[in-house]
Amino acid sequence: MNLSRMRARGVTAAALGALAATTLTVADAGASPAAAAAPQKRQIASSVLGTDYRITLTALRSTEDRYAASVRLQVYKKVGGAWKESDRVTVGDVGGWFWYPLTGSGAVCQFSTAGTEPAPLTVSLLLTPSLGCSEPAHYVVKQGRVYAD
Repeated sequence: MNLSRMRARGVTAAALGALAATTLTVADAGASPAAAAAPQKRQIASSVLGTDYRITLTALRSTEDRYAASVRLQVYKKVGGAWKESDRVTVGDVGGWFWYPLTGSGAVCQFSTAGTEPAPLTVSLLLTPSLGCSEPAHYVVKQGRVYAD
């Protein structure tokens, strides 16, 4: 191989390397530090009670332990035609659940609600396939707020 071909290949490789580095820098520039630190989340259950309330269960993956997760129960109230969060609680302990069972099939063992005021609410989630489901946690929703029952 002659010297001019080797130089041409070297210049081409250097140019491609610089282009790749520029592309990565531009892609990373759009990501904010807060977005990088935000936990991964997945809605695992939802229910609408009449026209007044919407209740959701969301799994939040721990940023410190990739196998751990928390579960957030949120209540939304319809205000002016839009859903606005009125309350939220953590089901169980923060980081007290396992991410993979929570986000797999059969994660929600029981999620029951009623369209009454106050509205009873029961939640039981899969601990692991071998352990089975958690003991049911009982709540009541009164005027958009969640209370342990």
